[in-house]
Amino acid sequence: MCNKWRFVSVRPTVIETAVYVNSIGPVDPINMEYTIDIFFAQTWYDSRLKFNSTMKQLMLNSNMVGKIWIPDTFFRNSRKSDAHWITTPNRLLRLWSNGRVMYTLRLTINAECYLKLHNFPMDEHSCPLEFSSYGYPRNEIMYRWQRRAVEVADQRYWRLYQFAFVGLRNSSDVAHTQSGDHYVILTIFFDLSRRMGYFTIQTYIPCSMIVVLSWVSFWINKDAVPRARITTVLTMTTLSTISRKSLPKVSYITAMDLFVSVCFIFTFAALMEYGTLHYFTSNRQKKKTVKKKKPLTRGVSVFALVNIRPGTSLLQMNNILPYHEEDDYAYECLDGKDCASFFCCFDDCRSGRWRENRMHVRVSKIDSYARIFFPTAFGLFNLVYWIGYLYL
Repeated sequence: MCNKWRFVSVRPTVIETAVYVNSIGPVDPINMEYTIDIFFAQTWYDSRLKFNSTMKQLMLNSNMVGKIWIPDTFFRNSRKSDAHWITTPNRLLRLWSNGRVMYTLRLTINAECYLKLHNFPMDEHSCPLEFSSYGYPRNEIMYRWQRRAVEVADQRYWRLYQFAFVGLRNSSDVAHTQSGDHYVILTIFFDLSRRMGYFTIQTYIPCSMIVVLSWVSFWINKDAVPRARITTVLTMTTLSTISRKSLPKVSYITAMDLFVSVCFIFTFAALMEYGTLHYFTSNRQKKKTVKKKKPLTRGVSVFALVNIRPGTSLLQMNNILPYHEEDDYAYECLDGKDCASFFCCFDDCRSGRWRENRMHVRVSKIDSYARIFFPTAFGLFNLVYWIGYLYL
């Protein structure tokens, strides 16, 4: 044939390219790369290969590739590229009588795809595939897309798994180097959208169920063993750890991290509500036990004169009903006297100089308030969360 050395001419050699995408996937979010299988075609004119014959086209053996000049095209964002050699090299070389050359080969490429995971798992990505000449600048080789530049095969057999193929687009750009050379870069962007099915089943539904399960404690007897309440917190911790295993160790908060963290806060708050309730209940029960053991002073009636504090006058308390220890809503303000309001009804309590157990707290109402507050707050959070990430 002819010498494979290429001599620089006045006009640059135009390389028309086309890509047929055989398959895409899988996408590796940990290493931020994806795998693509393509048929890569390049067409150019070489005047040294013109011939006169009745045959307008020659279909040459792949062994002839090493005997002619071919472009030094390389994939810029490729981490690993493999050409297919079984059973024979998957290369095709055609030559026309006017010097037109077409060279195609099959490649499997692991290309970089930087994933921005702020909206994970409702994220969308554009994974690029860039190629250009390795040594020839723009004044020697000019890359250009063919009319039907990129075509795709049947998508039913693609191994995208967690992603859905949305579409593709191609572009052309010029890169500037420090040496002053300019290289033409052609890029294909594959638009992918993540499917949420796996993460809905594995994370969102279990986390929501754990939060709802923690609300059951609001209907359980406050004296029950708190083991089930603590278990919900431990389960949420496990789920938050598992949800991070399928992601790279990014330093920012993803959408899933936000959801799992809020679910953990709700579960932890339910446990703290139980601790608060148990604290007031145990204090009241201890005080009742001490009073039962205290002997009554002989000759002192329930309707006695009480000295509110030193230096004050004696008040007659004949109209106050005796204290009922079985009343869940009563909580003593001063020794021996019942307080019916939220704060103690005596001036000493209202002035802020409180002593232990002077503030009246309706213990049994805490669970009632929690039954309304927790579901309402969690429902509002879900409303804002899903609208914000799916539609805004």
